[in-house]
Amino acid sequence: MPSIAIVGAGPQMGLAIARTFGSQGFDVALISRNRDKLDDLVGKLEAEGIDAAAFSANVLDRAGLTRAIESAAAEFGGIEVLEYSPVGTFGSAALTAPTGTEPSHVEFEMNFQLYGAIAATRAVLPAMREAGAGTLLYTTGAGSIWPDPRVANVNAAAAALRNWVMNLHKELADAGTGIQAAHVGIDSSIGVSVIPGVEAARPEQITPLYWDLHTAKRDQAELVFKL
Repeated sequence: MPSIAIVGAGPQMGLAIARTFGSQGFDVALISRNRDKLDDLVGKLEAEGIDAAAFSANVLDRAGLTRAIESAAAEFGGIEVLEYSPVGTFGSAALTAPTGTEPSHVEFEMNFQLYGAIAATRAVLPAMREAGAGTLLYTTGAGSIWPDPRVANVNAAAAALRNWVMNLHKELADAGTGIQAAHVGIDSSIGVSVIPGVEAARPEQITPLYWDLHTAKRDQAELVFKL
């Protein structure tokens, strides 16, 4: 069976993406920091007939993240789809306006968003190149496209990730690798509203974009969800 590795898997988007691909016959590798929460998600998926497994890793530990993805590939016989969408915990990092941003405020976000994504990609790309097929999907908030000064440091790193993904898409497409790379921008809160004035969407409203990019829209470098 094909498999998807979801980096930053949680009870909202991660679980919904797992269900979307799992319902289409994919095995699911869930990767995040908290093993207990992962085991709970695995239990929910298996109760729905989806084969899933948990792999603990922190995206800030790039060597550990690589090992987790390699373990997932060994467990399922390869990774056909990588989805990268870790979400920070509110309060764990400062959210800064442009004039209040220190280099350290952006440095943390770059490690979390861009550098973790690059490490995850490098862990799966050689096998995808050898197979001549694969899908690489990366998620950010829509501030990567339309900046919000209330979260300028987060937007800066998200925009860097988006730019890198757009370039990755072009490189892989121009070389005829058969590998799709694309960015998903989410212009809403998920589940509950956390930023004033930003509406909340259900994860199930968003996940069809990921399946479309994997299947029908492989020429697209980006899809944006907006309520």
